[in-house]
Amino acid sequence: MSEHKPIIGITLGDFNGVGPEVTLKALSNNTILKMCTPVIYGSVKVLSKYRKLLNLEEWTLHPVKSIDQISPKRTNVLNCWNENLEIQPGKVTAEAGQNAFIALKSAVADLQNKHIDAIVTAPINKFNIQNEEFKFAGHTEYFTQSFGVQDSLMLLVSEGLRVGVVTGHIPLGAVKESITKEKIISKATILLQTLKRDFGIQKPKIALLGLNPHAGEEGLLGNEEQEIITPVIQELKHKGNMVFGPFPADGFFGTMSYKKYDAVLAMYHDQGLIPFKTIAFESGVNYTAGLPIVRTSPDHGTAYNISGKNVASETSMREAIFLAIDIVNMRKEVIAV
Repeated sequence: MSEHKPIIGITLGDFNGVGPEVTLKALSNNTILKMCTPVIYGSVKVLSKYRKLLNLEEWTLHPVKSIDQISPKRTNVLNCWNENLEIQPGKVTAEAGQNAFIALKSAVADLQNKHIDAIVTAPINKFNIQNEEFKFAGHTEYFTQSFGVQDSLMLLVSEGLRVGVVTGHIPLGAVKESITKEKIISKATILLQTLKRDFGIQKPKIALLGLNPHAGEEGLLGNEEQEIITPVIQELKHKGNMVFGPFPADGFFGTMSYKKYDAVLAMYHDQGLIPFKTIAFESGVNYTAGLPIVRTSPDHGTAYNISGKNVASETSMREAIFLAIDIVNMRKEVIAV
């Protein structure tokens, strides 16, 4: 692993989506080369086709066949895909899903072997990537299993807002039974730990949202707040943590109360991600907290509808790369101290 600049692996995701475009755009600014050594897992041929298709400014790509051939002064591309791929921007194909997994698996192996310092994942299609080795709802679950941890936390990050979710990629109908004392404590503990370790906040202050409208209205609209969430908050407070709530989600975001806290823990996916993406979609980053490694991604999907049209914004991808660099450096500082 690099002793100086972090080596950041970037998986291209579904090559018929916006992954190649936002990756090319994000890395076209040579400032990033001063901060890290990028290694793109995919194909020079795919990137060259998109660069021509999108009329992007040319800069030198450094093709390599293995991680030990990378150059710290160039944008490296580790060729792990078949060179005869049929690129069809905006189309859902089995081939694109298969190759998205090949890139992901290759990068994860290099991360496990400490050849790279972090992974930034471009968007996948959660359906066409499914195979015997990938039977997961998304990247988060795959990384959680690959690195042998009991639990992780999907944490959406922007400059002024951090939102984690207790339940992630599950049907809405399954949320209520999944909201347990043990699960909330696990997610809140991961959130508190990551704020300290990865964001350098010594005494983090977090807010928990209620599950029901108006946070249950004293039991009138549901008992989960009184029976589960409030006792969890009290238990965490007794351990010396600055944990507050449960807050009604609508009023909490509507009055911008989130600005008073270092992070927010929502009870389910859309409760947290709808306000987050409304406030910070352009610059938001998805970070998998609670892992021994660093993994970030843009907070958007494959966006097939705009793929290949040179209109996709690279801001979220660039911020995902920056966040990965920052966390790797932060963890090194913590170890040094």
